[in-house]
Formats: sequence, structure tokens, C-alpha cells
Amino acid sequence: MICLGVETSCDETALALVQDGRLVCEKMASQERLHAVFGGVVPELASREHLRKGVLLYRALLKESGIAPADIGCVAVARGPGLLGSLLVGMNLAKGLSLGLNARLVGVNHLHAHLMAASLEREIPFPALGLLISGGHTHLYLIRSHIEFELLGRTLDDAAGEALDKAAKMVNLPYPGGKFVDQLGRLGVADESLFPRPLTGVPGLDFSFSGLKTSVARYVSQHPGLRLESLPGEDVSQLAAMPGLADFCASINWTVADTLRIKTQRALTAHGRVRSLIVAGGVAANSVIRRVMLELCGKFGVEPVFPSMTLCTDNAAMIANLGWMLFRDGYCHGQDLEAIPRGRVVPFDYHA
Repeated sequence: MICLGVETSCDETALALVQDGRLVCEKMASQERLHAVFGGVVPELASREHLRKGVLLYRALLKESGIAPADIGCVAVARGPGLLGSLLVGMNLAKGLSLGLNARLVGVNHLHAHLMAASLEREIPFPALGLLISGGHTHLYLIRSHIEFELLGRTLDDAAGEALDKAAKMVNLPYPGGKFVDQLGRLGVADESLFPRPLTGVPGLDFSFSGLKTSVARYVSQHPGLRLESLPGEDVSQLAAMPGLADFCASINWTVADTLRIKTQRALTAHGRVRSLIVAGGVAANSVIRRVMLELCGKFGVEPVFPSMTLCTDNAAMIANLGWMLFRDGYCHGQDLEAIPRGRVVPFDYHA
């Protein structure tokens, strides 16, 4: 059975086809350059771009894959969490396609899709501990199957990805800044005592990164020489010679990674029966976080599960994949399916 996935939760417009758990084709339009001018995602512009690109990508997807519309059995759509305007554009496209193709509609939790993305490439041993790290979310889950997610801990304010992006913005690195902090940090030496690891001195599995952002802002204000006079291009390696900048990036990168390690280690200690650790989301592409989590898996004897780099960022393949699994198990939605913005819990309200 073929499932069409639609992803418009933030600033990536993407559509993909998955057949029986195998990715057939995906088409994506990035808005990175559009929002780079503003140093962050502008919701209204994101919605307009989704509206402009959605149908074009659908036509290109069918043409490239050779799949006939009549062969599509279900349409899966990211229903949330995300930017409400962006979600609504994707929701309306998915509902229209569902009616036009006479295919069933399946709403997908965007966060759960991230955690299950690696199943497109390999089997995931369950039960698993899931660490979801992105620009908007930092969550820990106990995952018993592709439909059983127990939230263990979450960010109380800012997410890990936001802390990295804002740190980059403070020194005028390009948008999105997290990947440039990682690139430049590889060329420096981390000072492990430079920044605090927030909320690690108290018990529990919740995260907080707002205090870290404040600490970074204070440090940059005291060291104005770290700020770039002009934005560099995509290649930031030439900035390694700038006094203190690479070490600053290495230090903030290490602090975020070690904060995640401390909380994940607590979860593994409390739930030692898990067989694997899934690390997913856009920030899962960070090299330091990957290394730290691999070491943690070795320490606890659990299998590391990392999606490939292309499956870490927002994509439609993960939406189609989880949508296909849900539909295969008999779950679907009606045309009254609602979009769920960030800050609200996505309900498990499927029809049998």
C-alpha cells in the first residue's frame, strides 16, 4: 500500500511517497534563504510559501515516482505541533487530496514521526528510550511501539536547538545558526566550566535552556570581540583564526550536549530495561551530541538508533512512514481532523 505524506509544520514544504515501509520518492522546498534575512522563521511568510509550493511539489512527486494517483491508498499529514498557519495549509492540501483520490486520511504527530524516522532505514528494537531534540522541542520518551509513547521529560522553556541558534545569532553567525556553531566548534577547544548546565542539579527529567541563553548573552556582552562585523558565507572555517570564537562555539556545543547526556543517563538508569536509544530531530545531526550519545549507549549496553542526516530535519518521508504504519494497523481520521499548534498536546483520536 502507498501512503502520501505531507509536511508543513514549520518552514519546510515536503511531500513523500512510502510503499510498505519503503521510501519511494520525496520532494522538498526549503525556505531557509527566505527566513535568513530576518534571522528566524516568519510564520506568515512560511504559510504563504507552503501555499505556493504544495501543489507544485505534488505534481513533481507523481511525475518523478511514476506513481498513479489511483494507487495512493492513504494521505498522511503532520497535524502538529507546529506553526498553526503552516499546519493549516498542509492540512487543507491533505484533506483535498484525500477526497480527490478517494484515499483515507491519517493525521500524524510530528514529534512521534521524528522518533520513528529511522525505521525507514532499519528495525528499531523496542522498548526504546527516545530523545527528541529540535529548535522547538527537547523531549524524553519511553517508547514501547510505534504507537505507544510515554512522555518522561520535556523542556520547560527554551529548547536545545533554540539555545544553539540564539547563541549563533548573538555573535552574528548565519541562520540557522546551530549547524554553524557545530562546524566552528569542531575547530576549537571546549571550556567545560564556561557555561552552566541548567536544571541538572535537581532531580527529574525536564529540561530548561533559558538560563543558558542568558549566560551566553552575558558572556558575549563582556567579550564584544566575538561578534562578527558581517555575516560570513556557508563556509565558516576561515573564522577559526578569530580569537576565541571557535572555542566559544565548542563550549556552548559541549554544554548543550552534556546537559542532554545527564538527563538521558538518568532516564536510562530509571528505565534500564530499554533495548535502544533513539536520538532524533534536527539537532540530532549535531556531531558532539551524536558522539556523546554513542558513548552513553556503550556505557549502558543499549543499541544506538540515529536517523540519517536527511531524516533528522523536518521531512515528509517520516510523516508518510508513520502514517503508513498507523493505517496498516487500522487507524485513520475523518475530514474533521484538526491541526494542533505548538503548546498543545496532540491527541490520540484515531477512528478504528
